[in-house]
Amino acid sequence: MKNNIDYLLSPLAIRERTQGLLDYTQSGKGYFDMHMEKLNPCVDYVLTVIKENYPTLEIPFHSRWGHFRAGGTNRELILDEKLKSSNAIEKARCKLDLVITSVLLDAGSGPQWSYKENSTGKTLARSEGLGVASFHMFMNGAFSSDSNKPLQADAQGLKNLTEASVEKYFQVTAANPLVGVSGRVSLLKNLGTAVENTTFFPHKRPGSIIDYLMTLYGNEIPAEGLLRAVLDGLGRIWPGRIQLEGVNLGDVWKHQGTGELIAFHKLSQWMTYSLVEPLIEAGLSVTGAEKLTGLAEYRNGGLILDFGLITAKNPTDLQKAWKPEEDFIIEWRALTVCMLDLIGTAVQKNLGKSPQEFPLAKVLEGGTWWAGRKIAASLRPGGGPPFQIISDGTVF
Repeated sequence: MKNNIDYLLSPLAIRERTQGLLDYTQSGKGYFDMHMEKLNPCVDYVLTVIKENYPTLEIPFHSRWGHFRAGGTNRELILDEKLKSSNAIEKARCKLDLVITSVLLDAGSGPQWSYKENSTGKTLARSEGLGVASFHMFMNGAFSSDSNKPLQADAQGLKNLTEASVEKYFQVTAANPLVGVSGRVSLLKNLGTAVENTTFFPHKRPGSIIDYLMTLYGNEIPAEGLLRAVLDGLGRIWPGRIQLEGVNLGDVWKHQGTGELIAFHKLSQWMTYSLVEPLIEAGLSVTGAEKLTGLAEYRNGGLILDFGLITAKNPTDLQKAWKPEEDFIIEWRALTVCMLDLIGTAVQKNLGKSPQEFPLAKVLEGGTWWAGRKIAASLRPGGGPPFQIISDGTVF
């Protein structure tokens, strides 16, 4: 099968390669068994969650912006107030600086960490806590090298970051440990190096990817082009991954059972979904979002495992800790992508919506991510994933 860079950095590769592992599983191979009779009950469960969360079905894309609104506080308004004298494009650059750095700090926190927000007195954990902590870190100018322009991230500011700084803003102590601090700091330092490439980042800021996109596409940006810009511009930040012709492929893994390279691009697609709101606010349009895929991470993957759509052939495998490069994880993530497409299509049909009106980004937000969290909370104290993932903070 083709293993060229353009293909492996596309949503088509994600769908085709994960479908290959679905076929592999359905032929009786691999770590999992499929139970397609559970699909309709799972869809009903997701629909119930969607209607609880969004009764009017006015659902934003699944993105980092939702976490900035955690606990009923719209923190974006605080940023808007500070940016009110900026023009539309500079405002977008600042918001993209915020969301890109925040996404790179978003890998799973572990079960023991939480964040207490001084301004509201609220204690937030997991993704919401990480989002709110990263928001305040940005608002305090931690990613800027220019004290006169605190509300930005720039190459030098990112390269100057230390673990001590992240630990301070994320309130990390021995009693409040955060998983993967060094991995997060490495990603942000690598981002600092990446944004020195003025092809993709003309102002040496993550948010100046908007300038690159407008040069390339004008005011109408295809979602696949947005993902490719993220993959091309940020590909070098991921550590120790498979390379092809000198290009770091990112979230692509070799499945030993089939010998195939399997693409997921989970964080890059999460990033892509998270860039959409600021681009639209700046007067641009983003088309073709339905071509992107579901996210192969532990909430969506937990849903299909906890609901019984797939089961581990050997239940003791669920007691083990797994690394992202192992076939068990690769198969679980691939089956997650395939099941999300099936769930998404069924949800769209039930709601009478087209894929263009109700892309997977809305199904996830409505949706499967929350359903995964809900079923996890009902099955396990602390609501963690169904098995332990050994993460360095750069995949999950």
